[in-house]
Amino acid sequence: MNAAHIPTVSNEIDILATLVPLQERAAARTPMQVIELGCGSAHLARELLELKLASSVFGLETDEVQHAKNMATPHPGLNFVLGSAAQVPFQANSFDLALMLKSLHHVPMHQMGKALDEAARVLRPGGWLYVSEPVYEGALNDIVKLFNDEGTVRFAAQMALDESMDRYDTPWASQKEERFNMPARYADWAEFERRMLYPSFANHRITPELSAKVKAAFDPHCGAKGAHFTRPMLARVLQKRA
Repeated sequence: MNAAHIPTVSNEIDILATLVPLQERAAARTPMQVIELGCGSAHLARELLELKLASSVFGLETDEVQHAKNMATPHPGLNFVLGSAAQVPFQANSFDLALMLKSLHHVPMHQMGKALDEAARVLRPGGWLYVSEPVYEGALNDIVKLFNDEGTVRFAAQMALDESMDRYDTPWASQKEERFNMPARYADWAEFERRMLYPSFANHRITPELSAKVKAAFDPHCGAKGAHFTRPMLARVLQKRA
């Protein structure tokens, strides 16, 4: 896709709704049952429920710190489960839609294929797997890779999707994809440092010298209104065989 035609969206639900018939199902009064694998704070899941685009969402999270935060902020229809995407604790054919929002590249590389198999297993025939992953480019990526270079794991995530789709016994009938950009804002260095250098799910082994190097790369992007970036993204949707 030509860069000039790549949309910038502030809410990923807009991209999801163009690739998966959420609104059509809701209009037919059959909103989807959804599972999010690696749900983080489950922001999008909460919005799906608020907009009545999902009847229920199960948020699976492997990070115990984030899971505890989620359990402390309940939402009607949203159920949190501590567990791994490579071993989903639900029966086969349980969900209409599975979400992986910037989470596939966090799965250990040797388990990425297993996680996609698990997503296929718990989806009903005709169900959708929506995977969005950050693209390895852009000013924000150039800063982050100073302390957390995700080039290898992001490439592995796309390869796992390709292999899952291309193998002879693939559970998937079709796929489609969409490039888009999402804005990312940090009020100041302190917010960037807290959110990016010291997440609860990873130890980036930040030394004072490394922190100073990252800050030096961040500061030119930060003004009186904070630091504003554009994060390039790729969404891929695989539909399970009927």
